[in-house]
Amino acid sequence: MRVDLEPPAVALAVVAHPDDAEFQCGGTLAKWSESGTEVHHLVCTDGSKGTWDPDADTVALVARRRDEQAEAARRLGATGSVHHLGAVDGELSNDIESRSRLAHLIRRVRPDVVLAHDPWRRWRLHPDHRAAGFLAVAAVVAARDPHFHRDHDLAPHRPAALLVFECEEPDHVEALAERHVEAKIAALLAHESQFETTMGITDPADAAQRAAFARRIHEECRRAGRRAGVARGEAFRLLDPAS
Repeated sequence: MRVDLEPPAVALAVVAHPDDAEFQCGGTLAKWSESGTEVHHLVCTDGSKGTWDPDADTVALVARRRDEQAEAARRLGATGSVHHLGAVDGELSNDIESRSRLAHLIRRVRPDVVLAHDPWRRWRLHPDHRAAGFLAVAAVVAARDPHFHRDHDLAPHRPAALLVFECEEPDHVEALAERHVEAKIAALLAHESQFETTMGITDPADAAQRAAFARRIHEECRRAGRRAGVARGEAFRLLDPAS
């Protein structure tokens, strides 16, 4: 099990929904931001189905989730931008237009490391996570090779590493200090619209529920760290974008 990449100059997290980056790699992004990495987010969908309320105003929810994602990135210390692909929640596709838009962003931002969902995870239910993973992998290939999307009028760019999260067979851990886990939790708590659906917080004023959620995240990070013999971490599969 490998531990820690050199903090990259630029990193891009490609995720299906607002809050996915914070759940899956928020501690790593906080650690790298602290080290001077320019961290960017690309959120593929609008998050419009992220509620259990059948009568919710989904237009308002989309706007709220954009604001929450911006605040979460700020709490991680990210100095890059939050980009939005704008696909409808639940309808993301690894189509040529989406791939071109993501490859264009990679060529423009020029990340050393791209972080994304593992699209090969078995028995995955949510189609957006699977589609976002395949979209990220395909866009990395398209961005690196000069004969893809020549209309971009941008130089090709090959990241040094692709880290996929939610993987069944991780082989890399980014070790985290406690402060990085706390930053991850703070960033997750920026996503207030998701308290009930993903965090088990039915009463935002209930300190006990917030504490229970924080304990859950700390335990997840300790479990990931144990894979590599470190106190806490986040686990990934490290892929070579040249392969």
